[in-house]
Amino acid sequence: MVDAFSRIIRLGEGVSATGRLSEAAMDRTIDALRICAAKLQRAEVVRSRLVATEACRVASNGADFLARVRDELGLHIEILSREAEARLAVSGCASLVDTRSDLALVFDIGGGSSELIWLDLTRRQGEPARSPHERVDAQSCIAAWTSLPIGVVTLAERFGGRHVTRDDFDDMVDFVHTLLEPFEREHRFRERMRARRAHLLGTSGTVTTVAGIHLGLKRYDRSRVDGCWMRTADARSVTQRLIDRTYEERIAEPCIGRERADLVLAGCAILEAIAETWPCETLRVADRGLREGILSSLMAEDGVYRAARRRHGSER
Repeated sequence: MVDAFSRIIRLGEGVSATGRLSEAAMDRTIDALRICAAKLQRAEVVRSRLVATEACRVASNGADFLARVRDELGLHIEILSREAEARLAVSGCASLVDTRSDLALVFDIGGGSSELIWLDLTRRQGEPARSPHERVDAQSCIAAWTSLPIGVVTLAERFGGRHVTRDDFDDMVDFVHTLLEPFEREHRFRERMRARRAHLLGTSGTVTTVAGIHLGLKRYDRSRVDGCWMRTADARSVTQRLIDRTYEERIAEPCIGRERADLVLAGCAILEAIAETWPCETLRVADRGLREGILSSLMAEDGVYRAARRRHGSER
C-alpha cells in the first residue's frame, strides 16, 4: 500500500426519510472526493474502478449526484449492484477464510446496507485444506447471499444513536432479526451448522472497532486488528459494555471517536442479531473488503494477480 484515505461522510444521511441525498451530504462527499481526485492525479493512476453503494442505489437523485461528481472532479463512479458489492466484499477478504472450516459467514455492515454471504467450503475441488492460511476461491464457494436494506446510519436514524438505552438496543436487534429471518428460513444455515465447523468473518468499521476495544488498543492499529480472531462471546461482551456507556464516554474511546460514537451501537445491534441467528464460536476480523476486492479483480483482469502471487511464493 502506497497511499490511503478515509473519511466518514454519511452520504446516505436522511435518505430513508426523504428518498434523496441531501445537499449537505453531497457537499461533504464532494469535499472528500476532491482529495481522492488529487491523490489519483499525483500518483498518475491510469486504471481504476470507482464505485458507489446503497445511498446512491436508493436515492432518487443518486445518478444526478454522480453526474455532478463527473463534471466537477472528472471521476467516473459506477453504482454497484447489491450482488456485485457482496461478491467484491468476499473477494477482498477471502484470504482470511479458515479453509479448515466447512462453512463461513462473511458479513459487511455498511452505512446504508449490510451484505451477508454464506460460503460452503465443502464445495472446493480436490483434497481438504490442511492449513488455515490456504487461500480459498471464495466465489466458487458462495452458497447464498443477501443484502439487508439497513446499515449503521439508517438504523441509527430509525432508533437513535447518541442516547441508547438497553430497551432501545433490544428494539434495534429485534428489527434486524425481522430482516434476517426470511433469509434463514429459506436457506436454513442454522441447521447446517449443527454438524459442521463454521465461523464468522466480519468486514466493517463495526467489527474492527469492537476488536480494537477488545484488544485494549490506545489507538487503532490495523496491523493488530486485521486478521485477528475473537471469540464471538468476547465481541458480544464489548457490545454490552458499550451499551452502558454515555455518548461522551463512547467519544472518549480511542477506537470509536466522535465520528463513530453515534453509529457504533447501531452496528453492534446488527452484529448481535447476526450472532444470535447463527451462533458461531469464533469471529475473524477483516480490515479489508470491498476496496481490496476491487483491487484484486482489476489485477486479475490485467493478468498481474497470479504473477504477483507467484513472486511471493503463494501460488500452489
